[in-house]
Amino acid sequence: MLLRTSGLTKRFGGLTAVDGVDFGIEEGELCSLIGPNGAGKTTFFNLLTGVLPVTEGRIEYRQDGEWVDLTDDDPHETALRGIHRSYQITNIFPTSTVLENVRIAAQAHGGTDAWKLHRNVAEFEEYEAEALDVLDRIGLASAADTDAQNLSHGQKRNLEVGIALAGDPDLLLLDEPTAGVSSDGIGQIVDLIEDVAADHSILLVEHNMDVVMGVSDRIAVLHQGSLIADGPPEEIRENEDVQEAYLGGYDPEGTARGDSEPVEGGAGA
Repeated sequence: MLLRTSGLTKRFGGLTAVDGVDFGIEEGELCSLIGPNGAGKTTFFNLLTGVLPVTEGRIEYRQDGEWVDLTDDDPHETALRGIHRSYQITNIFPTSTVLENVRIAAQAHGGTDAWKLHRNVAEFEEYEAEALDVLDRIGLASAADTDAQNLSHGQKRNLEVGIALAGDPDLLLLDEPTAGVSSDGIGQIVDLIEDVAADHSILLVEHNMDVVMGVSDRIAVLHQGSLIADGPPEEIRENEDVQEAYLGGYDPEGTARGDSEPVEGGAGA
């Protein structure tokens, strides 16, 4: 086990968005987290990464063979421990180059020495080399000197994955990586997810059920803040509770149902 939660709960006033969730992800596993809009998926992500404070429960992460309590960590501390994430809405520096976007992310995970003001940016060869390796992996090496705002939407989503990969995390949380991407571009993102999953643990939030069923080792289902099912794709597909809560309209031969849920991590997420 790489990460686990026990009784994880988040309340917004009188509304419980995440309700006593016991969850875990294994090292090397690609687990998808699915559920209808408002199920609590993005809120759950925001709890795991320190964006939102936990109301009740515990988050633990296995590091160097020991369990570390992440419950009160902030996003910077969580990221330095090796848990990185992407977002539903594209979150890049639009007027910086593609290379600069990834280099800055690599530098951010390099510790306090990486930001000493007396160092010239030219001295950060290690971060630039890492960024170039990431760009090669995500298929954007040829666009290294392009301003990020000039990329296609699909390329921007790939860049977001690249930013999350900077610093070589152990666990990658991907929030709706195919959101807004054309059908032609989804295949490229799926290829990238499968490539990254070969050497990273991934927790994926995704509404495209064809993608989820195709890439997942395991699927966990949230409904009204509670975990109602957890198992391999074929088991989840046939689960009556999941069918009623979410998959009733899923057609394996067609497109996925559902739209992206709110990104703010509030009660609707």
